[in-house]
Amino acid sequence: MQNQIHSDLPMISIRGLCISFGSLQVLNGIDLDVWKGENMIVLGRSGSGKSVLIKLLAGLLKPDSGSMEMLGKKVETLDSKSLDALRLRLGFSFQSSALYDSMDVGGNLEFPLTMNIKNLSRKEIDLAVDEVLEAVGLQDKKHQMPAELSGGQRKRVGVARTLIMKPEIMLYDEPTGGLDPITSNEINELILEVQERYKTTSIIITHDLTCARNTGNRIAMLLDGKFVRIGTFDEVFDGSDERINGFYAYNFIQ
Repeated sequence: MQNQIHSDLPMISIRGLCISFGSLQVLNGIDLDVWKGENMIVLGRSGSGKSVLIKLLAGLLKPDSGSMEMLGKKVETLDSKSLDALRLRLGFSFQSSALYDSMDVGGNLEFPLTMNIKNLSRKEIDLAVDEVLEAVGLQDKKHQMPAELSGGQRKRVGVARTLIMKPEIMLYDEPTGGLDPITSNEINELILEVQERYKTTSIIITHDLTCARNTGNRIAMLLDGKFVRIGTFDEVFDGSDERINGFYAYNFIQ
């Protein structure tokens, strides 16, 4: 997926972002702009700080320095009420799917809707649940429990649960982690369907090059706490940097 998307102002703008844990420098002055409707891949090895970036954007961690602006809001300066309001405009797809085992699929999807939007009728709730189940291709799983679903189906339900709030920005954390190649491809297709149908702007955290190549408009390669290259997939991997080329060889794309 090579086409780039442009708009007047970035939906996400990161400048000089730094964070350390003790003596370990995780992010060391990163800059990044993500444009409206764009799928931005943040690519790097396990432990490189990719998931820390997601937690910073969500306001779950505070940076040591630098700034993060999302949807016109400076994340690091927001009080708890303003941060909660911003989070309602974000969708989070966690690596574990984070479903409630005691609720069926329909209950998992209803939960964020009824918690955040009061006075919805039963009909409105059912319509919203049915819409997102149709969007992720799981119309027949509404009354099943999470334990009865495959790993790929749980990922889809996790995505549906974020979509029910109609987010403007999606944050995917290792969306194909732990999945077999066929199921991974199905999740990649779902990410593209979400981008097209809901016009989302997304950051996709991954170390899976197939996911990066198939879903990303641009790639930001994270090494040693910095983005060492940002561009299309071909631009990022068309060079002589052995650290990047070694990452490509390790993933072994046919």
